[in-house]
Amino acid sequence: MSEDIVLPIPNLELAQHAFVLSSPKLKHLHENARKELLKGIEADQMAPYYRIVTSAGILPLDTALVERMEKENKEELEKLEERREEAEKMDGESDIADALRAKANYLTRIGDKEKAVEAQKVALEKTPGLGQRIDIVLTLIRIGLFFGDQDLIQTNMTKAEELIDQGGDWDRRNRLKVYRGVHSLSVRQFKRGAELLLDALSTFTATELILYNDFVTLTTVAGVLTLSRVDLKKKVSSSEGLHVFGGLIYSVQLINAPEVNQVLPEVPVLADLIRNLYDSHYDKFFIALATLEETYLIPSRILSPHTRFYTREMRILAYSQLLESYRSLTLESLARSFGVSIDFVDNELSRFIASGRLHCTIDKVHGVVETNRPSLKNAQYETVVKQGDVLLNSVQRLSKVLH
Repeated sequence: MSEDIVLPIPNLELAQHAFVLSSPKLKHLHENARKELLKGIEADQMAPYYRIVTSAGILPLDTALVERMEKENKEELEKLEERREEAEKMDGESDIADALRAKANYLTRIGDKEKAVEAQKVALEKTPGLGQRIDIVLTLIRIGLFFGDQDLIQTNMTKAEELIDQGGDWDRRNRLKVYRGVHSLSVRQFKRGAELLLDALSTFTATELILYNDFVTLTTVAGVLTLSRVDLKKKVSSSEGLHVFGGLIYSVQLINAPEVNQVLPEVPVLADLIRNLYDSHYDKFFIALATLEETYLIPSRILSPHTRFYTREMRILAYSQLLESYRSLTLESLARSFGVSIDFVDNELSRFIASGRLHCTIDKVHGVVETNRPSLKNAQYETVVKQGDVLLNSVQRLSKVLH
């Protein structure tokens, strides 16, 4: 097998199906998820993982099935062990490394976490090629993502970056961006995640981690939250790198690939969200946001824990965008723009104002919202002071090292 072939192991789609089945509020998706999860487990003979999901009550236990898979696992592992022993007799370092990777990959495929991690670490020690070593570390990251092991992810993310810096090729460097971007979103670092995913959009090859259409959708969901209109205008400097989503000129880096044009029709609510936010149709934007929450955010293993955060930040973004256009606005007019009641918008604005997220005040007597934008000069002054403090601290640390 060519070292350039990246095996999609463990199959992260199965972790998504297991997540859906573990959530009672996603009951309408359970039938398909159950079917796909069982199909994937049987295809990869994942006896150890099947034991995990059945013990958690995600799937019912089929004794005949698990016994058959365990028998096949045992036979295959015996063959792989014989291959390793034969390689050691021949004293060929390359053959030994190949045999160790084959065993590690098989344990990874069948979902035996502890043994897979240990086998991958042994293979990493015995593998001489930098490219193959990077692939092993990326596999360890996928194992961490599959089982939700943050320590395993963080440790190997750092190790992957170190190996890439030693001379990793272009493809592996770009694949690592996708890994880092997806992980950033999973831990609520939306700005960093969006930057990494947008940067990898035109060079995406990490299909072992995430399907391309899912990747584009995830990138767009993160991008619409973190890219301001100013940022969009700055990036719209040429026809190269432009992509039109339902009337919105959405600038990203070199996304002329025809595959991208096929994605949004599959997620029309996302196109509605972007278009209505850009065109200031806030009542339709709220409807699209609520629909996106129910149909995409909550069912997503990556984004579900951050659904409330995401929808809150998107509402703040919309409120800010509308209020920036006026010095004052009646609560009635604001409520009408968003298609909600006056009490709802009053409560929302009060909460966001109190937390410092919106720069305005509410005149309850007259039913008016008045904006009070912070002084640009004061903001610039505070920025200079903060940056100056950072610079002085850096200089002081440097002087201690030098002297």
